[in-house]
Amino acid sequence: MLNIYPVRAFKDNYIWVIHNQHYAAIVDPGSATPVLAYLQQQKLQPIAILNTHHHNDHTGGNVTLLQSYTMPVYGPANENIPELTHGLKESDVVHLSELSLDLAVLDIPGHTAGHIAYYGGKSLFCGDTLFACGCGRIFEGTAQQMYASLQKLASLPDETLVYCTHEYTLSNIRFASAIDASNPALAQRVIEVEEQRKHDIPTLPSILAIEKATNPFLRCNQSAIIHAANQHSRKILSDPVSVFTEIRKWKDTF
Repeated sequence: MLNIYPVRAFKDNYIWVIHNQHYAAIVDPGSATPVLAYLQQQKLQPIAILNTHHHNDHTGGNVTLLQSYTMPVYGPANENIPELTHGLKESDVVHLSELSLDLAVLDIPGHTAGHIAYYGGKSLFCGDTLFACGCGRIFEGTAQQMYASLQKLASLPDETLVYCTHEYTLSNIRFASAIDASNPALAQRVIEVEEQRKHDIPTLPSILAIEKATNPFLRCNQSAIIHAANQHSRKILSDPVSVFTEIRKWKDTF
């Protein structure tokens, strides 16, 4: 049986360690120190580093981890990933035989130009693209790319567990509540998340079905979100990409 453990780093990063009793794969190790401590505590042998994109808070631990262990480094083929050994693109599959796990690769540009996600075992490792009740900032791609990437992720099965890499859920929910105040599923989620954070419990992983019911960036074709975007922009936005673009800008200044 696999465990997926959130190793905390920096202010709000989670480094996901996928492991059984003996072996581990490390997703987006921005810092090596807490990962090394967890591996040693659990007596785990790491077999792979899986990077979703090039930002240092996701790759900064690669070099130091490789000073202690020999293993492949997977990541997007079109980004500068430290110590990359296996460049990946859409439809590639990462075989982690020691964990009996295959992860399909999805291209999800927007946050960065070459951002990828890993999906397998009903779990999605999506870096900084889809967040719990939110989505990442658009740094290198376009709003249209980001919207398409989110739609691609939303098409996965409802029971998919969403392992993003930042504890942003509470602030995301506050924004979502401001523009989707009449959503009962969102109101319930506010209560649950506030309780979790009060006790310093991670709000992740999320469940994709809950994201589709509460995440405004996945609901740009819904009347409440369209109305909020129109009110904020003071013009008529008729298509989902325009609505997405408006609420993404709004979130940046919220």
